[in-house]
Amino acid sequence: MPRNAAAQTIPTDQSVLREASLRADTATYSLSRNTVLVQGTPTLYFWFRRDDETLELRLYPANTSTAKPLRLRRTLDYQQLDSLTKETDGSFRTRLKFQNLTSSQFLRLVVEQAADSAGRAPLRQVVPLLPLARTSLALRVTDNELFVGEEKVFELTSSNPRNVHVTGEWVRGPEFDYRLLAESNGMLRLHVLPNQLGQRTLQLRLQTERPTLLPGNKLSYQLPVLKQEFNVKASRLRFLSPDQRSVTMDDVSRRRGVELILDNGRSFELHRTYRIEDQEEPGGELIAEIYTRQYLSNDRVLCYFRPYNTHRQTAGYLYIKENDAPRYLTNLDITPQTVIRNVQVLHRGGEWTPGLSVSPGETVDVRLEGEGLQKARVSFEDLPVIPSDSSVRTDARLVYRVRVPVSYDKRKSTIYNLGQPTGYALSVREFQRPHPLDFVSVTYGDAARQITKLNGPVLYDGTIRDVVFQFNPAGIDKGEQLFGKQFLSFEIRTVNAKGDLVELRNIDNVVICPGDNSPRAAFYADKQCRTDPLSLNSILSRKTYDLDEWSRILVTVKHQASQYGEPGYTQTVELVLKRRYKFDIDVSFPAGLLTRKQKEDKFGDLGGISLATLAQFSFYSPNKINRLRPYKIGAGFVALNAFNLGSSTANRDLGVVILGSVYPTRREAKFTFPLYLGGGYLLGTSQWFFMLGPGIGVRL
Repeated sequence: MPRNAAAQTIPTDQSVLREASLRADTATYSLSRNTVLVQGTPTLYFWFRRDDETLELRLYPANTSTAKPLRLRRTLDYQQLDSLTKETDGSFRTRLKFQNLTSSQFLRLVVEQAADSAGRAPLRQVVPLLPLARTSLALRVTDNELFVGEEKVFELTSSNPRNVHVTGEWVRGPEFDYRLLAESNGMLRLHVLPNQLGQRTLQLRLQTERPTLLPGNKLSYQLPVLKQEFNVKASRLRFLSPDQRSVTMDDVSRRRGVELILDNGRSFELHRTYRIEDQEEPGGELIAEIYTRQYLSNDRVLCYFRPYNTHRQTAGYLYIKENDAPRYLTNLDITPQTVIRNVQVLHRGGEWTPGLSVSPGETVDVRLEGEGLQKARVSFEDLPVIPSDSSVRTDARLVYRVRVPVSYDKRKSTIYNLGQPTGYALSVREFQRPHPLDFVSVTYGDAARQITKLNGPVLYDGTIRDVVFQFNPAGIDKGEQLFGKQFLSFEIRTVNAKGDLVELRNIDNVVICPGDNSPRAAFYADKQCRTDPLSLNSILSRKTYDLDEWSRILVTVKHQASQYGEPGYTQTVELVLKRRYKFDIDVSFPAGLLTRKQKEDKFGDLGGISLATLAQFSFYSPNKINRLRPYKIGAGFVALNAFNLGSSTANRDLGVVILGSVYPTRREAKFTFPLYLGGGYLLGTSQWFFMLGPGIGVRL
């Protein structure tokens, strides 16, 4: 049955127009020939193809002899492109561009004629208009298989989709439910929901926005019935998408439930509870319950979701059941409430430790362990998190890489989850790492030297007035290389030339703090920090300037192991009181001397054992410690043949001599056999003489 059209007319006392026509590019529609009754009113109809169709309008005045100019009242339904101009045939012509022919209602032309000379009122005539449109509609189905209770969407093709009347409401039927939707791009979508099994025929009865003209000048808004055969099978489970992918299971959600929006399952009944299990067969474990509250305008259902057990989407689907019969499928994560039970820290090059202490300028990994951590949103107070490929994020473990800025000015950084404190915090403490001992220097002469540059014993030729250790605080922290306070201990030993210990002193807890060049200088303020030099003479009982020759001063500087978690550095400073020569009184027994006296042409016979008492100079090797050279030079007295008891006529005499001797350098020898060479003056015979020969030396 055609749908009645509506039109509006304005009565006039006298006709203004004899004729009116609309001309398109292919046809002309006139008021005398192309009219149809709409609610009893003759209406000028015309066919259109586009909503913004442009037509030529001609108006023929009823009285051409005394015709006054015509004018067309403006309206929002069309735009008058030209002014009304009078043509040679007496008509008035203009062009009209319509705005929206499909949706515009009550189209009409209002023509007015000015008053004549008799003073009568202006005349007006209304010409109702009816746009007509030809619309075809087709449904193409590639797969005619449907399932009971499962909605399927098809595409409708139309020559004029805007003219198809779309309500978006479901049309209920015994065999099929369907509805028609229009998308923003102009596509038409048909949603079909079968209700009965077997071969079923879907009949679509759709209407148009603009009518078409049937024979006998009858208007019809009805499209031809579309028929489509479908093979409807038994229902299969349909997947209902939830608006949330994760639900937290806690006391509140178990008792009151969580609001959840699901797709409309069609068979849902409001205010009813459905059981959710993890298997399709009856008797599955109860995972949750759904209570349907109300339908929403977007064809979805608002529900209360009450979880009772945890579930992971990777573990399989969840089945929505009614009386142990599965009706739908869904899936989402049901996770326990986020609980952090343990926090550990990994320093670079170390192991995971429960100690939560970090240092400024340090990058550490923080591991959190517990339950429900997959949905946790962890943040660290004022500390940036560095993205890392090695980061771990599971339900039981989270690993973050955190950078502590050098300028961080707090003593701790609270760990938050979703903006709430977790009860854990990173304790920020200053670096306390052993620094190489190049910031320590020693002065024993004129200039200070770094102790790390003293490789081996230092042989010092002179008196050591004092040994002073100085510290350079600016040499500890440099840029972002932070080491913190340095805890040192000094072991001071003095040893004599024989290696016997003279004195031993220990100094602990020598604290050296980084200087003002450190970015953390303000945080190192401590009364224990030492800035003055360390003098050994203020500690030793026997001062350095009172030590004997070839005595050694050994100072061992090292980090206190108890203050660090890693081995520190150790450096030993060894100072040796070096001498170049030695003066001593030596008694020896030359034997078998060859002597040659003045005015004699040759050496005499080998003499007996003599006695020599000499003041000698011994010379030390410059590159060895307390090692004499193998020669000596001395002056003294020689009693020739002092122990020659075999003959009473032995040539005995006492002489003043200068002798050079060659000694063996073996330290362990008690008896030595030196060689003598020298000369002098014999007091008995008053003669000069020369002597050469071996001797016997005794070392006590």
